[in-house]
Amino acid sequence: MPNTSKPYLIVVAVDYSAAGDLAFNRALELAAEKPSAAVHVINVLPAYQTGAAPDGASVTWVGNLPTLDEAAATLQAYVEKQTTAFRAAHAGEALGFLEQLRAHQRIDVPSEQVAQLAADLEADLVVVGTHGRHGFERFMLGSVAEATVRLAPCPVLVVRPKAPPPAVPAIQPPCPRCLEARKASNGRDLWCAQHSERHGQRHTYHQSDRVGADTNMPLVAHR
Repeated sequence: MPNTSKPYLIVVAVDYSAAGDLAFNRALELAAEKPSAAVHVINVLPAYQTGAAPDGASVTWVGNLPTLDEAAATLQAYVEKQTTAFRAAHAGEALGFLEQLRAHQRIDVPSEQVAQLAADLEADLVVVGTHGRHGFERFMLGSVAEATVRLAPCPVLVVRPKAPPPAVPAIQPPCPRCLEARKASNGRDLWCAQHSERHGQRHTYHQSDRVGADTNMPLVAHR
């Protein structure tokens, strides 16, 4: 039989960004709607599992990170500020769950730590924000929200600030004169006179040519 005395438990990840603020506020709103709820706030100092850290753990720091004590103090101050604002905005409402709100400071891969806390606490819901990164920045940094969705043992609510969707690039049809040039030259000339100046001759390089590469993904450059 299910444990009916267990409160509805929400884990919310914050990173002190606008998206993190939105996620925290949404988690508090959802908790306020439940007859019995508990909220656990988590912030994760990001690190990769390679190299060596000062405490002997197998991690490599990303940027200039604070100490765990400093990070924990920052998290506690943030939680107090956000909950004070939430109380003021919901005056007169029953907000008893705020008295039991817990904060957790972790270090490692953010998505893994958020999912692990949710598993440890048997959370009913995880709330995370997303910055809506696109293109190369998203490729390099990855998406904590997407990874958390894959790893979490419970439903994940992803929230983001309101913003217009990114413009979809329009892919133009091939130049008719370029097509004629290829046909007339039996494929030797790729571009017409106008576009040959812009495209020039292509060279194909391989990632294996670069120091430390472990794949053979082709890279295309223009001369």
